[in-house]
Amino acid sequence: MTWRDGDMLWFLLLVPAMIGLLVLRWRLRSRATKRFGDPSTVAALVAGRASGWRAARAVLWVLGFALVVIALAGPQYGSRTRWLRQRGTDVVIALDFSKSMLARDVRPSRIDRAKAELVRFLDELEGDRVGVVAFAGETMEFPMTIDHGAVGLFLRDLGPYDMPVGGTAIGRALISSKRLLERSERPADRVDEERQQERGRVVVLLTDGEDHEGDPLEAAEELAEAGIKVYAVGIGSRSGEPVPTYSQDGTWTGYMRDDDGNVVTTAFTEEGEETLRSVAEITDGHFVRAREGGVGLEEVRRRIRRLKQGERQSRQVTVHEDRYALALLPAFLFLLLEALLPEAFIGRRRRKKRPPKKKKRPGLEKVKR
Repeated sequence: MTWRDGDMLWFLLLVPAMIGLLVLRWRLRSRATKRFGDPSTVAALVAGRASGWRAARAVLWVLGFALVVIALAGPQYGSRTRWLRQRGTDVVIALDFSKSMLARDVRPSRIDRAKAELVRFLDELEGDRVGVVAFAGETMEFPMTIDHGAVGLFLRDLGPYDMPVGGTAIGRALISSKRLLERSERPADRVDEERQQERGRVVVLLTDGEDHEGDPLEAAEELAEAGIKVYAVGIGSRSGEPVPTYSQDGTWTGYMRDDDGNVVTTAFTEEGEETLRSVAEITDGHFVRAREGGVGLEEVRRRIRRLKQGERQSRQVTVHEDRYALALLPAFLFLLLEALLPEAFIGRRRRKKRPPKKKKRPGLEKVKR
């Protein structure tokens, strides 16, 4: 015998307290009856006998309460085996929209190349739910959906200059991805942990690795505890690449400069690569270095495909049989019967009928005289 929620059994401690209160109530009622007068005289004056019915209702109520508590605790007896199948994969695309992604070491730019490959990547995710976390210093989210066309429009219309806060916060992006996946869980998935495992959860992180705040490794630990894999893609070259600037109408205006007037450059450093590798290893994912002329999503696509094939294979699990109905049904019947019973049984008292007296006629008396 096992219990789904054994802590509910602590409420059974209320049963002795309830019995004590019922006994105390009975004694107080008896004492009040004795003060009123002789118990036999009071019983003769009361129409019906209430003590037995009250006791029966009390017993039924206590038994019903106890059985309801047992049913809520979820008794499980016996077990069976069943086969689980993978229902699909939830994928969150965490794309870096910092201004360093405008660098052109990947043609036409890091961000434009990433968007183009992501559109092709979405075509491979048939039937899978996809969400987006666009991040710089802060994050913007697109909810999980199977409408991949809407996801592509969101990516196409968004740019680095649309982000409210500059910089790069990889750790914050990972936490936002985790929360997005958790919010997308169906209510039934939250109830049954075994069902949560039937759907794979993946974060595809695309960034140039320049993290200016937060702790990506600590965030990766949280994702690993939740069973979320991170496939990290590092974009950019080792040599410094200037960051271009644009006007509001999209016209190139030169390169970004610091306070001293020097051109700001960006590079995918060894430190950034080591950080992304560690994030992928902690979550049991994989790191991909963008190759020349692309951002490396082809490798991520192959690995997700293998992940889906492996998770779709049937696996046998042991399921404990719920037996709460065996307690809930009697509890319902006891409480229903308690509500239907009267406070007392009132019956009619039978009285002996006396024969009516015969009236004497005055004429007969005169005759007798």
